[in-house]
Amino acid sequence: MGRHVWGDCKPTATMLGVVVVFAVLNTLTKMAFNQGMHTTVLITLRQLTAFLFLAPIAYFRERKTRPKMTAEIFVYLFFSAVLGASLTQWLFFEGLQYTTATFACAFINMTPMFTFLVALPFGMEKLELKTGAGIAKVIGTAVGFTGAMILTLYQGPSLTKSSSSSSPMETPSPAGASVGHGAHKWVIGSLVLLAGSACWSFWFILQSRIGKKYPAVYSGTAYMFLLSFLQMAAVGLATEKNFLSMWIPRTKLQIITVLFVGVMGSGVGFLGMSWCIEQRGPVFTTAFTPLIQLIAAGINIVVLHEQLHVGSVLGSVLVIAGLYMVLWAKTKEASSDTPSPSKVITEDEEMSKQAMQTTTEAV
Repeated sequence: MGRHVWGDCKPTATMLGVVVVFAVLNTLTKMAFNQGMHTTVLITLRQLTAFLFLAPIAYFRERKTRPKMTAEIFVYLFFSAVLGASLTQWLFFEGLQYTTATFACAFINMTPMFTFLVALPFGMEKLELKTGAGIAKVIGTAVGFTGAMILTLYQGPSLTKSSSSSSPMETPSPAGASVGHGAHKWVIGSLVLLAGSACWSFWFILQSRIGKKYPAVYSGTAYMFLLSFLQMAAVGLATEKNFLSMWIPRTKLQIITVLFVGVMGSGVGFLGMSWCIEQRGPVFTTAFTPLIQLIAAGINIVVLHEQLHVGSVLGSVLVIAGLYMVLWAKTKEASSDTPSPSKVITEDEEMSKQAMQTTTEAV
């Protein structure tokens, strides 16, 4: 009896562990940036670490089912790495440096709403305003974008007491004496994060085609990490003057961050969520995403002494509410439709990739 109960709780316990990992990941990343670590370096080393972790698993798990690599598939994987790993992570980390770790987490929850809007012109999403699910999609998307605008344009008073001593890791708030400059940075960071979410949504459109042409999830992800590593290394070599000196992590925190985001974030997190998707489905897995922001907020207030503002709370609540409306609509449509078995497999694979990559790639 006890073993049966534990078996039912395993997916929940696993996802709780995964969201804690990603919340810690955001805090470590912010701290590493505050110590002077370059965005390009962190992304490049993260992708290399993740590739080295996942490649053996992909090789042994999919060695009998992996499709043959062709020039067409390689091109798809190359642009998948550009959109889904290199560019999206670069925009997210740039936005993170302009804002806070808690604030940046809020924009992860915007991805399903962006994806819904981007997928409409391609015919990959349907909108039936005569059904409850269709209305929920529209309302959820509108609510989510309203929350994003509040996050971007309004902060309001602080809900937490400011630290009496200035912390070297503290992120300046737009409020205060430097309100003009701080508010300008805050808006820029917000726009960069929005651009990252939009870029990520376009990646989902591309990934839906890759899932049909190259359905080996582990191998495809390992290839994407490898190609992203090569892309970001080339960017770093071309743009950084002191390339070799800045390439080596200089502090213990930076070394720990690289290993943690690569192994735990992209590696263990990916495996944990893929297992939960097999057990409970993609909607169950995606539903845990907002917890990353809540846990990150608690950690960052204590560790980074971040200020929690009324606008951040209000905007985050609206974004999360919009996310759950869209997820409910997707679940409602899936339960009301009776597609063929092949269509079920295709849709499940696409949603699985979205659920896994929504947290393993951006954060």
